[in-house]
Amino acid sequence: MSVRVATYNLHGMRDSVPALARVITAMDADVLCVQEAPRFGPWRARRRALAEAAGLTLVTPGRIGGVAVLCGRRVRVVHAAAHRLRGFAGLEQRGLAVAVVQAGAARLAVGSLHLDLSGPARMHHVAEAMTVMDGVAARFSATVVLAGDVNEQPHQPAWRYLAARLADCHAVAPKGDGLTFASRRPSVRIDGVFAGRTAQVVSCGGVDAELGDLVTASDHLPVVAELRLGH
Repeated sequence: MSVRVATYNLHGMRDSVPALARVITAMDADVLCVQEAPRFGPWRARRRALAEAAGLTLVTPGRIGGVAVLCGRRVRVVHAAAHRLRGFAGLEQRGLAVAVVQAGAARLAVGSLHLDLSGPARMHHVAEAMTVMDGVAARFSATVVLAGDVNEQPHQPAWRYLAARLADCHAVAPKGDGLTFASRRPSVRIDGVFAGRTAQVVSCGGVDAELGDLVTASDHLPVVAELRLGH
């Protein structure tokens, strides 16, 4: 069975929300990891309204770190949780949103992560997130998928840490150049989807959406990975 897992930094939904909804709809994702989701004011209602506009459901609780997981109808949610990562003085509080989903006979433990601009914090949080994901995957007999805004490029330490433990999906089966920031003139790949080795990566890249929507929806571009699970 194939499952589409995507990641998208929403830029706080400060740009065109209709364009954002159209881009997310075009992804046709079964599981969507988001970063910079609203955290203040009617944050829960705004997240849910965006999910519903794109035919998805918000499944993870809380607002820690602005991360969340949204799911479509082709998967069944088995478990959902929010984890607070270690705080660093003077830096934004970071979190990890986790959803375990059933897709046919297979299970995925999917985590949404947004790493810091500080290198030492990134390294601590990525290791902490992997520990949480490994524990959840073992508990539910699931394959780990960790996705998000890494805030660094593939040659840098936190990205290399992830790629040593999971498959960097775009590196395995690239679709397009993979550049994700900035949306108006992308020059770097700082957003990614990383999958456990038991998942076969069919393809990974951008989304076929209107260029006008992509540049007005967010300052990041989304990443969509198609994974094949089971035999």
